[in-house]
Amino acid sequence: MDPIVIIGSGMAGYTLAREFRKLNTEQELVMICADDAVNYAKPTLSNALAGNKSPEQIPLGDAQKMAAQLNMQIETFTWVKEIHPEQHELLIEKDQQSRKQKYSKLILAVGANPVRLNIAGNASEDIHVVNSLIDYRTFRENLSSRKDKRVVILGAGLIGCEFANDLQHTGHDVTVIDLSSQPLGRLLPQHVASSFQHKLEQVGIKFVFNTTVEQVNKIENDDYVVSLANGKVLEADIVLSAIGLQPNLELAKAAQIQTSRGIVTNGLLETSQPDIYAVGDCAEVNGTLLPYVMPIMQQARALAKTLNGEHTHVHYPAMPVAVKTPAAPLTVLPAPLDIEVSWENEEFEDGLIAKAVDASGTLRGFVLLGPTAGKQRLNLAKQVPDLIPPQV
Repeated sequence: MDPIVIIGSGMAGYTLAREFRKLNTEQELVMICADDAVNYAKPTLSNALAGNKSPEQIPLGDAQKMAAQLNMQIETFTWVKEIHPEQHELLIEKDQQSRKQKYSKLILAVGANPVRLNIAGNASEDIHVVNSLIDYRTFRENLSSRKDKRVVILGAGLIGCEFANDLQHTGHDVTVIDLSSQPLGRLLPQHVASSFQHKLEQVGIKFVFNTTVEQVNKIENDDYVVSLANGKVLEADIVLSAIGLQPNLELAKAAQIQTSRGIVTNGLLETSQPDIYAVGDCAEVNGTLLPYVMPIMQQARALAKTLNGEHTHVHYPAMPVAVKTPAAPLTVLPAPLDIEVSWENEEFEDGLIAKAVDASGTLRGFVLLGPTAGKQRLNLAKQVPDLIPPQV
């Protein structure tokens, strides 16, 4: 039997391999990845400074250790050039040599790449993105080499706010720019966003909303000048872009696999091509794209069983997202976009609970701001209907 092949060595790929090995120790597994296949938890990158973790302390294991631990062949610095679904075959390239790789089942765990704005200026190429440990090492090296500590962050979404809190906590002067009128524009109602913003501003984080960056230029003393569309100009020592992720779809599209916002799958995580599955940040499951940790865990457990011969649909219970902003502790369970909700609020000295309730009075989502509200996470999550119910 040909091996099960996983493309991608991120959290989705490694979690799936680990869950599968709990059920099956013999089936041949091959992982193919374009980088060094170091295993690490990407969410730790946005709070590593406050946790006093250097880039060298973040990895959980290198490719050699993981290959031994999971009884798996790991091909590092290897590119999948083509998928040939009818032949159950890949064309891969390593060290400028091409060869074919057969598979019995193929899993696309190809993740997502940072969205990059088209920004003018002589230093547009110096704008950092952090979507991997390799990116993070470069960011930290540049950060530590600067005499001053002025950081401009593009994007006031989840990752932008987490990095802002982490950098401010460690003595950096942080300004966050966003085209929206509030932080976490896609996750928070306006009244909660205002409270969240206020708490972050109290620790010194600055926000500039309703505008975007037009140019980034380096000047004679190696400082950066960041020019905004609203006419304001900021000086910075380092610029970080955190404006969102775009699922990697090119490989799937070339193989005639159906895509939408992500790689389209059903509840079994099957794509439109036989014996090809998708997991993680690239997978759009039953129309839902959730680039968070808990969905990856649910997907990996279900798909591991399916790959081992026990067809198992993925189950999405209510999965709140904890935002790593200690200055303003926040937990968010977004309501489904296609459901109209009204907000019910309960205020505390250190924050608030905002409940998203539908027309029938059913709780469909919530936001918990502050330590007191955060204690209600489990209780409220139990009251929210499953996003994808379990199938018997």
